[in-house]
Amino acid sequence: MRFELSLRRDGLVVPLLIVALASSACVRSPEAKSAAALDAGKKLMEEKDAARAILQFRNAVQATPRNPEVHYQLALAYLAAGDARNGIVSLRRALELNPQHAAAQLQLAQLMASVDNAEVLKDAQGRLLELLKNAPDNPDALHSLALTELKLGDPAEAMQHLQLAMSAAPQELRIAATLAQAKMQQKDFKGAEEVLRRLSDNSPQSAEAQTILANFYISQNRMPEAETHLHRALEIDPKSGSAVLQLARLQLTEGRKQEAEQNFKRLEAFSGYESSYGIFLSQEGRHEESLREFERLAKEHPDDRQIRTRLVVAYGRVNRLDDARKTLSDALKKNGKDMEALLQRAQLFLASKEYSLAEADLNQVVKLQPDGLEVHYLLAKLNQARGNLLVYRQQLSQTVTLNPNLLAVRLELAQNLVNAKEGSAALDLLDGAPAGQRSAIPFLVQRNWALWILDRLPEMRKGIDQGLSVARTIDLLVQDGLWKLRAGRPADARSALQQALKINPADLRALQGIRESFLAQQNAPMALREAKAFAAQHPESAPIQQFLGDMLMGAGLNREARVAFEAAKAADPTSSGTQLSLVQIDMLEGKLDNARQSLDNIISKDKSNNMARHWLADVDTLLGQQASAIQHFREVVAADSGNAEANNNLAYLLIDQQPDEALKYAQKAVALAPDRPAYSDTLGWALYRKGLYAPAIQYLQRAAADKKADAVWTYHLAMAYAKSGDVPNSRRTLQAALKQNPQVPEAKLAQELIRLGN
Repeated sequence: MRFELSLRRDGLVVPLLIVALASSACVRSPEAKSAAALDAGKKLMEEKDAARAILQFRNAVQATPRNPEVHYQLALAYLAAGDARNGIVSLRRALELNPQHAAAQLQLAQLMASVDNAEVLKDAQGRLLELLKNAPDNPDALHSLALTELKLGDPAEAMQHLQLAMSAAPQELRIAATLAQAKMQQKDFKGAEEVLRRLSDNSPQSAEAQTILANFYISQNRMPEAETHLHRALEIDPKSGSAVLQLARLQLTEGRKQEAEQNFKRLEAFSGYESSYGIFLSQEGRHEESLREFERLAKEHPDDRQIRTRLVVAYGRVNRLDDARKTLSDALKKNGKDMEALLQRAQLFLASKEYSLAEADLNQVVKLQPDGLEVHYLLAKLNQARGNLLVYRQQLSQTVTLNPNLLAVRLELAQNLVNAKEGSAALDLLDGAPAGQRSAIPFLVQRNWALWILDRLPEMRKGIDQGLSVARTIDLLVQDGLWKLRAGRPADARSALQQALKINPADLRALQGIRESFLAQQNAPMALREAKAFAAQHPESAPIQQFLGDMLMGAGLNREARVAFEAAKAADPTSSGTQLSLVQIDMLEGKLDNARQSLDNIISKDKSNNMARHWLADVDTLLGQQASAIQHFREVVAADSGNAEANNNLAYLLIDQQPDEALKYAQKAVALAPDRPAYSDTLGWALYRKGLYAPAIQYLQRAAADKKADAVWTYHLAMAYAKSGDVPNSRRTLQAALKQNPQVPEAKLAQELIRLGN
């Protein structure tokens, strides 16, 4: 007997096999999936949505991993999103699959030609020459080759290839512009003008050619001629946004603000230039008007991410942060993968110290674009704000790895390494910068600081002189002064530092250097007199008054120091540093209640001020308010687990009440600062209170062996010896402690314990 399974529909019997075959026919082949994803990605690229295009091209790669074209399109999307590293990887993969893929070859060579590394440039040059063997008249390849040769210092070859490119594409504007730029670099301004005039003559109906020629005249400060050609461009094409924009900027430069504003406003109707008027209003300080303009544009162009980004920035300028957040949250409700919105909202969360929310948004971006530059930089700043300096460095390093040309990020990482006294690491990082960046003043300054902490003074001298030959900046003058001070030339050092103070009178490095120059001449009174005189010249400078106050307090002149700190506070009432200095004076004068009130006031205004909270815990300890002190120390440690002193103090306060918890904090303190004898005593005493006498003795011995050991530490060791049954050492240590200080309470405790032990 045969059993036949069938489906009945509209009275007809349809064999299940036919249904299955029909269903299987709906499953698309990998090639079809790839083609659909490729088309979708290209459409998104046309809409300038590179982030979502990347996702589509990735789908195409997954469907047909050996198709060179999908890798090429993915590369273009990565590059449009600013991810050069993954763009290059995808280009190389496309060329592995098809070495003859001319577009990929050209794109890769152009990328390589954009860097300043000679080895990479020569590789790009070779690739372009190889490409030109098969297509000798390719204007794009000739143009890129010329750019490469200019960077390699071969202007003659570059000119030759630019001329060939011009012959191949006489109306190609960017080639003519590059040729003119090359001539300008060789100071051949007449030749540059001839090239651009010829371009204008060859393209009489090109508004862009007229605009390029106008830009040349602007660069030569020949404004009337520039304006003539801009008006000519607008006669050819009244909707030339670039011409209107340049005309508005020219008018603004010449002080013709009313005319300029009319042209900026005119750009509202030009595609791609809609934001120009809002930007103009913002630059003029008319922030409320700028905000209204961007609100209007956002309503008219709800899908324009660039306008939305500028709207959020405009909200920030007028402190309407809730509206900024709402704008971004609404965008993310529509598209949870909107990376621009996620990144911008994360920045808002960072600014408001909502670190968990910032982290959630940034982690979402990492999932969407693991190698995005901006997300790694923001993760660095997030970890810096949290005090996770190791991760901060790692994320900065990742950002520099992704784009070695980011000089500002490289310098930030180098500065962090210098601050941590890791000079060799900082120097290696800086010496890995592209060659074109190594003569920049900020680079030289940072490299000099790395050499300074490595004590490589001759090399630093060369760096200082190289920088000063270009510009006498405050950083270089400070370095010059400090170098001469270390070289034993205090008078010369003082001269350089005084020049620095003329640029910025509040530069504390220069002020401190001048003080040290007098101390080097064993003239401390003169240092103080100079500081007083300088502060008298700048009574409203908070940093200078603060500096004087610190000097006076260091000299034990607390009353005068208070006057200076009060002057600093009057100059800058928001400075918590000055308020903490006044707290120090109160504590030195025994005014603990005043100190406590001031610290409460600081914390009420800034709950994240961990130093003020730490000091409040110290004051409460001195006032005998142990429960309050413990609570404040707990909050300090929760905010900064790497604070060794807070861990130690919290442990010491907890030893009698909660020895298990005390032991945990004491171990943390010693791990963070193993050379601090006071922390070893705390850990030893915590172990003692737990009945762990043998390990307690190890730490107490370390504390008592210090040359400046407190008598209490020695009594602790004597008691630990007694509890362990080591009577001779307990007696000997007790006698040593009694010679140090027989008046502390621990003396009686130790004597009683050792007497009973006998």
